[in-house]
Order: sequence, then structure tokens, then C-alpha cells
Amino acid sequence: SFKLHEGEILGMAGLVGAGRTETVRALYGADPKDSGEIWIKGKKVVINSPVDAVKNGIGYLSEDRKNFGLALGLDVRDNLVMANLDQYLNHGIVRDRQISEASEHYVDFLNIKTPSVWHLVKNLSGGNQQKVVVSRWLLKNSDVLIFVESTRGIDVGAKDEMYKIIRKLAANGKSIILI
Repeated sequence: SFKLHEGEILGMAGLVGAGRTETVRALYGADPKDSGEIWIKGKKVVINSPVDAVKNGIGYLSEDRKNFGLALGLDVRDNLVMANLDQYLNHGIVRDRQISEASEHYVDFLNIKTPSVWHLVKNLSGGNQQKVVVSRWLLKNSDVLIFVESTRGIDVGAKDEMYKIIRKLAANGKSIILI
């Protein structure tokens, strides 16, 4: 059991096989739960799938961003809005200008180093790819962000930058789980 309050960073540590990843995957609805309750903002919620988690404001950043976090063949812009595309539709018509504005905002906000939002995400460094995934969940306005090995596969400078981003998100009221 644990409680996570607004703006807190909760670190979960343990050896391989200790159940860290399984715990957060169950919280996110990616794996079945044996027992327990999930409360968000004082309300009991039922999360049986990742769709339920996203609807309840939970974002999940996998340790394997290339297979589970990004669509490598798409550009930065499309990767940013993919979890939130419904917000940019007007009677089935894509509001392209708003997508570009939101993408530019998050590229600036997280200092994503890319020639443009039209640049293929596969051509970015690992740290900048990770920032694209973080931006997606910020754009979705997730209240709880689960980072699974958030600095895996990125260089030392990018690791430092990622930890600064995590602290910044917590300071802005996001609740963070780090494993």
C-alpha cells in the first residue's frame, strides 16, 4: 500500500523480480490486480485497462520507449498528440493549426532538441525521445505520471535534464511514481 499526494515523487526500489514493474502495471491496468483499491482525488476508481487509467488521469512511461512509447515512423507532432487526438477533432476534421501550436509549446516547454515538430521521432536522441513521451502525457493533462526506468538508454546530461523535468512537474502539482 502507498499514498501519493499531489506534487509528490514516490520512488519504488527493489531487486529484479521484487514486483516493482508488476505493481505499476497493475495500477495502470496493463496487468490484472489480485486485490486493492485505487483512489484518485478522494474518489475510488476502477482501473481494469490502460484506457481506464488514461481516463482517470494516469500516464505511463515505459522503460522501452521505442517499442511501447513512440511511433518511430511518425514525426514529433504526431507522437505528441496521439493520446489526445480527440481533443483536436471538430466533427471529424483535424484542427491542424491547434495541433502544431500545442506541439510547438511542448517542444519549447521541455526543450526538446529537434529541427521542427515535423522531424521524425526516430531521428532524435534518446533523451529527446523520452521528452516527447513526457510531453504526450502533459498534453493529455495527466495528474499521475508513472516513470519506469525513465533514464534508461540516455546519456548522463540527458539523465540530469530528465530529473530536473521530473522535479519541475512535481513542483507544478503532478504526482510522480519512479521505479
